[in-house]
Amino acid sequence: MTDSILYARDGALARLTFNRPASLNAMGFEMGQRWRDLAHEITGDDSIGAILIDAVGPAFCAGGDVVEMSTSGAAGAEVTAMARVIHDGIRTLVSSDKPIVAAVQGAVAGGGLGLMLTADYIVASPRAKFVSRYANIGLSPDLGVSTLLPAAVGQTRALRLLLQDETIDAATALDWGLVAEVADDPGARANEVAAFWLQNATAAFGTAKRLIRAGADRSFAENLDDEAASIGARFDTPESAVRVAAFAAASTKNARKENA
Repeated sequence: MTDSILYARDGALARLTFNRPASLNAMGFEMGQRWRDLAHEITGDDSIGAILIDAVGPAFCAGGDVVEMSTSGAAGAEVTAMARVIHDGIRTLVSSDKPIVAAVQGAVAGGGLGLMLTADYIVASPRAKFVSRYANIGLSPDLGVSTLLPAAVGQTRALRLLLQDETIDAATALDWGLVAEVADDPGARANEVAAFWLQNATAAFGTAKRLIRAGADRSFAENLDDEAASIGARFDTPESAVRVAAFAAASTKNARKENA
């Protein structure tokens, strides 16, 4: 099922497209393996500067494929193994130094929330909807939802989504901080975001993303040490040398004008 997630390159941009519209892009066993494999392939490729995640059909992602789990005769151990495969892909993308943007055109449910939140910048359609539905079928959160969701919206709102049968719309998701923007054409806007990264200091955006993502799991002192090492490493790159010199020259010119 190599077409369950389409993979395309546009220069330094890698695009992952969920492609199971008939199943609302729910992630089954084979799709989960492809997700993990692509995550490792993309993050290990130095020629890729940014990642865009989108989906085909009326939904972004309905989470794990519960229908497949039920009809395949899978036991709990197999479901755990599948979750760990998908989690490997999520962990690989979240911890990478490549900025990720997601275009969300429709419904996001259950583990789809975690897959969506793998992205660092989320653009949603005004028609997008967000819901948990784990408890409705007697299951608990997976695919990073128990960590990524409260990190995005706070513990109280995360618990509200997980403990109530509540669907929130795009405007509420924006207000809560679940998404970064709402746009009539989320795909086009996500492309603009990725293009902005790639046309500017892509590596610096990636380092900023990595520092923010890693910060929640480390002490303040460890974060400060990483910040100090990272800014020094960035300062020594040819790209930063050119940009810093230009900034300094412009600042000096402006200062002379103000003092004239």
